[in-house]
Amino acid sequence: MEMEITLPQELPLMTLPNVAFFPQALMPIHIFEPRYREMLRDVLAANRLFAVAGLDLQEMNRPGKFEPPHRVASVGIVRACQKNDNGTSNLLLQGLARIEIVDIVTDEPYRRIRGRALTSLPGASDDENQVLRRELSRLLGLKLKLTAAQAGEMAAFLKTVEDPEAFVDIAAFSLCEDPALKQRLLETLDVHRRLKLFNRQLRTEVGALKLSRKLQGRLPDDRISEN
Repeated sequence: MEMEITLPQELPLMTLPNVAFFPQALMPIHIFEPRYREMLRDVLAANRLFAVAGLDLQEMNRPGKFEPPHRVASVGIVRACQKNDNGTSNLLLQGLARIEIVDIVTDEPYRRIRGRALTSLPGASDDENQVLRRELSRLLGLKLKLTAAQAGEMAAFLKTVEDPEAFVDIAAFSLCEDPALKQRLLETLDVHRRLKLFNRQLRTEVGALKLSRKLQGRLPDDRISEN
């Protein structure tokens, strides 16, 4: 489950393209830009917290918009950090909670925001959500098998995650390939709806993969045109 935390009055914010960061997720980040080096120094000297938001591509072309973030992001805590000889750093950020970006306070020397913690709601009984969790696990296994994806460790780990909310968030962050869908899942506070949304998408993907396999027959990928 998402942690209930008291947010500081202001939070540093990193905005990244095609990224939706989720509570419970562990995200490695390479820090190399001067502004983010300064941010990291300040974060490590304080509470080790900063937020990560996806870059809102639809807002990019509007006048006066600099790296516009999606409204919903996640705050994380630096669990580990290794500084390199060239001044860059490699860190591991663990997601703690969803937040809504209320205001951008400043962009100098790095972006700082005011945020509001968001709370998820079950949306249904635990039994109903557990049914969707198990179906989601089954569909993820089918997709990985059909694509021969190398995600064995993550699939094995997810089998140990019994909480439906934690399961769908970690699965979405690690195994969902559609940035727009990931952001929509992040913004969906109803856990039951979140599970149904991801299940629906995976059923579509698995169905398409099965059809592709059937049409391909026994031919390898580089000989599909011979069918």
